[in-house]
Amino acid sequence: MDGRVNIREYLDSGMLKALFALSKETAAELEPSLFHLVEIRASQLNGCAYCIDMHTKDARAHGESEQRIYALNAWRETSFFSDRERAALAWAEALTAIADEGAPDDLYEEVRAQLEEAELVALTFAVVTINSWNRLAIAFRAEPGTYRVAA
Repeated sequence: MDGRVNIREYLDSGMLKALFALSKETAAELEPSLFHLVEIRASQLNGCAYCIDMHTKDARAHGESEQRIYALNAWRETSFFSDRERAALAWAEALTAIADEGAPDDLYEEVRAQLEEAELVALTFAVVTINSWNRLAIAFRAEPGTYRVAA
């Protein structure tokens, strides 16, 4: 598949700088494992091969197990994830597919029971941000497999 726009050519763009800053800010507010799981899961739902490749590599570099990464698309069927992670993944799924059912009150209460308010805000921004990155990578056909984890 041929790429369309090489987004890397626009790294000095204020728009990309703002999205990178938002990504960095949300990552700083959540533990790395949770942040990476949410990025991977939203990318799976959106079918963004580039972001799945990127975020699985980042997760592994931060110590995430291959077992949990491989099972992430079936997280409800495993015992590999904590209640906190399960709530965050459910919230990420709901917000990623928000047109389907919105953000139900019962799910909000479930995630609110597992995360402090500031963490819930950061998680929500993390979902918003990864969904934005997914849409950019898909729109411009970013090439999966080209991402390298920073040293």
